[in-house]
Amino acid sequence: MFLTKSDGGPSDDTSVAILGTADKVLPPTNLPAAKLHFHEKVTANNAEHRGVHPIVALNSHNEHLAPLIAKALHSLPPASPGLPALPVRSGSAWLQKQRPDFISITRGPGLLPSLSTGLQTAKGLAVAWQIPLVGINHMQAHALTPRLVTALASAGNGNGPQYEPAFPFLSLLVSGGHTLLVRSKALTHHTILARTTDIAAGDVIDKMARSILPPEIMDTSDESMYGRLLEHLAFPHHQGYENYTAPSTRAEELSSKPSVWGWRLSVPLSNKAKGMEFSFSGLGSAVERICKRRKTAMSLDERVDLARDVMRVVFEHLASRVILALKAMDKDDSAAANERKIAALVVSGGVASNQFLRKENARLRSFLNVRGYTHIRLVFPPPPLCVDNAAMVAWTGIEMYEAGYESELSCKAIRKWSIDPNAEDGGILGADGWKRRH
Repeated sequence: MFLTKSDGGPSDDTSVAILGTADKVLPPTNLPAAKLHFHEKVTANNAEHRGVHPIVALNSHNEHLAPLIAKALHSLPPASPGLPALPVRSGSAWLQKQRPDFISITRGPGLLPSLSTGLQTAKGLAVAWQIPLVGINHMQAHALTPRLVTALASAGNGNGPQYEPAFPFLSLLVSGGHTLLVRSKALTHHTILARTTDIAAGDVIDKMARSILPPEIMDTSDESMYGRLLEHLAFPHHQGYENYTAPSTRAEELSSKPSVWGWRLSVPLSNKAKGMEFSFSGLGSAVERICKRRKTAMSLDERVDLARDVMRVVFEHLASRVILALKAMDKDDSAAANERKIAALVVSGGVASNQFLRKENARLRSFLNVRGYTHIRLVFPPPPLCVDNAAMVAWTGIEMYEAGYESELSCKAIRKWSIDPNAEDGGILGADGWKRRH
């Protein structure tokens, strides 16, 4: 069994998890291949700043990380004979718990103060418990989250790990800080096919939400994830997705759709029909201009229409680059390309929790179907695992540890850290501080 504790967060989420895997030498069993013993998260209250504030995020980490770890220790499995035990206080008594095999921790990319808080805490526990440390790239963790989900649901078969989706697969990693389309070839090999040239999809959705949402919602909500509020405005009670029809051709996709209110939203990068990149800043500026012109004259119906249209444009822009990537792969008839065709598209990150993007009859599935890619399997983690969380970091730690990797205690937090081995920094394994475990 591998048992790992994961904590910290790259931004404003403080999360702790304890995850265990079944012993590979056990005979076939109906027990899951992995078990999540503990998983909780606290998100900093950034409502006053209407966005993530680094100091608020740091103070939240300092306030909540240690209590969450103390709480998590009680969920460790009881110690087994012959295995290292960890004494955990429960009132006036001491309980003998199974000591984790190693600690997984988010090392980057993200806000350095938040990352450093978690990393230094993890180092201290690794030294105190005399166990290895595994520093994780949290974008890699997003890509591997569906493999955690299948491990939690599937039974062990005694033949070693069978994690799904199997490599290679495409990964669309979409959050408030990143927008990447990636070919995930192997555990540490994720080639970036497209990235945003300006701001991330989640960031522009949040910014547009601040302009579109009625003032009474903005003034009374404690929610700092404004994209979620915008989705609720556009599709109350998750109704209305069924009215969407995906554009069947590239020409139809690039044509702007006029609204009954007199405005129309242009498609990003419409002048770069085959450009493998994302761009969202122009859309955000256009929406801001529309809202400023209308000011208080904008009715609720118009706000709902605008909310739906901005989501349509953002998600179709994401889908268009997926189609371009799949078409390029179709044209590649090399032996390496044909060795294993892409069969799955993982969509992860905070934006992947949006129901308009993930529903069967909504944006991405309809887009793939109408363009002839009905065979591509869409893989979305459950919404709670789309956002930053410790469970995905713990799982990625297990996969890295199984592959023979651990981190030096001298390793540092990394603000920018690519997952592409061809990047200037060398990708996941290009970071300083890795060592092969014996």
